[in-house]
Amino acid sequence: MSIRTPTDVTAVGLLQEPARRSLYDWVAAQPEPVGREQAARAVGVTRALATFHLDKLVDAGLLEAAYRRLSGRVGPGAGRPARVYWRADREFSVTVPDRRYTRAAQVFATALERIGGGSVPPELASTARETGAELAKGAGRGAPQTRLRRALASGGYEPVSGDDGVLRLRNCPFDTLAREHRQLVCGTNLALAQGLTDAVGVADLEPLLDPRPGFCCVAFRPSGGSAQAS
Repeated sequence: MSIRTPTDVTAVGLLQEPARRSLYDWVAAQPEPVGREQAARAVGVTRALATFHLDKLVDAGLLEAAYRRLSGRVGPGAGRPARVYWRADREFSVTVPDRRYTRAAQVFATALERIGGGSVPPELASTARETGAELAKGAGRGAPQTRLRRALASGGYEPVSGDDGVLRLRNCPFDTLAREHRQLVCGTNLALAQGLTDAVGVADLEPLLDPRPGFCCVAFRPSGGSAQAS
């Protein structure tokens, strides 16, 4: 990845401050927008300090913010809307000296699409499964699902469980590439997930393609069929 703009450097530099980094990490991990008081309590700082740092993160483009009623009530007596925050849907990248890895990835993806006619070539699928198995090696000890979650987290996927028992991924490490080469990248992600689940010995979760807004295209469904992908 490369240095794109001075804004990227400035934004990443803001995360050096410990309290600000803690607030960013906590807000980014939440499935829904959160208020200032929630964030302040979560990281153990005052509301005033949390407000200062959160708004700095919004100004830098790392977070987004809006005003909403946290109580869910409307009409007279519902109270004033509160300012809430969530992770911004944009990417920051910094390398020194300047590098252009994304451009190389775009070239490779385009060539692979031509080779595979839009599908994932067998050699790529095999390599992706091997990569998933390599990712599993850093998962440490524990139950298979624990190791799976640990490996996914270390790979940048941000796994979260839903009420339906489906394990979803709040981040795709290849999101920029997937926007222009979705079928190729999603198929590669699926093969990687298959290699990972085999390597950690998970028998009760099945990786499948189930794209949802705000999530990676791959999800892990209970293999007994109790949850259905749409």
